[in-house]
Amino acid sequence: MKLVVAGSTGRMGRTLIEAIGRAKDAELAAALEVGGNAMLGKDAGELAGLRCGVAITADYAAAIPSGDCLIDFTQPGGTLAHLEVCAANGVRAVIGTTGFTADQRKLIEAAARRIPLVFAPNMAVGVNAVFKLAQVAAQILGDDFDVEIIEAHHRHKVDAPSGTALRIGEVVAQALRRDLDAVAMHGRHGVTGEREGRTIGFHAIRGGDIVGEHTVIFAGEGERVEVTVRSQSRMTYALGALRACRFLMGKGPGLYDMQDVLGLR
Repeated sequence: MKLVVAGSTGRMGRTLIEAIGRAKDAELAAALEVGGNAMLGKDAGELAGLRCGVAITADYAAAIPSGDCLIDFTQPGGTLAHLEVCAANGVRAVIGTTGFTADQRKLIEAAARRIPLVFAPNMAVGVNAVFKLAQVAAQILGDDFDVEIIEAHHRHKVDAPSGTALRIGEVVAQALRRDLDAVAMHGRHGVTGEREGRTIGFHAIRGGDIVGEHTVIFAGEGERVEVTVRSQSRMTYALGALRACRFLMGKGPGLYDMQDVLGLR
């Protein structure tokens, strides 16, 4: 597989380049960054502790067609610009960017009608196992248990709640036949009154270098069920992204997620 990495000098980009360097079935075709980045023109593997012979470029329109698949964990605006080039050139895409608006998600859906595309809020295999466990727990426990979701990330994360926390909420809400937009409660402050039973609470922690932690709590009378996943390295996301790329190699146009990649549908 020839892979293109967007945001190649960031934390996730460096980890992706390291993972590609280790993989026997993958090679780095291009490394993208925004204009003005101090690393433009330098070897993309330098920050990952290896030299790969691929120079970092801001010319994404020229670079993306050189690959079989784009991996993008950047920002919504940049991701959508990259995705437009992918769709125009038949390049597959694995999108781990979060923070999209409803209208931006429609643009992703439109691109997926032209190319195979994996779009998931979290590529880690363990996190996707938690999505499934949360779904099963919600189906078993039902409306007798209150649901709270707590997530923690490093101080540099710009969106809250995380895309992973929101996905857990979506999975639980679907299992409980609730409209998440109608029942979501984001944090609490002051005199809030008693908890309304059908709400799903979200709480975001930001600090230090926390890679990512997510816990969904089902709290009932005299009993509490908790499902937690802690990501200790970004490599978990990178390895999941490579797994998604391999999955796409044999697929036609369509919008897939990690549940499809892992055979959990």
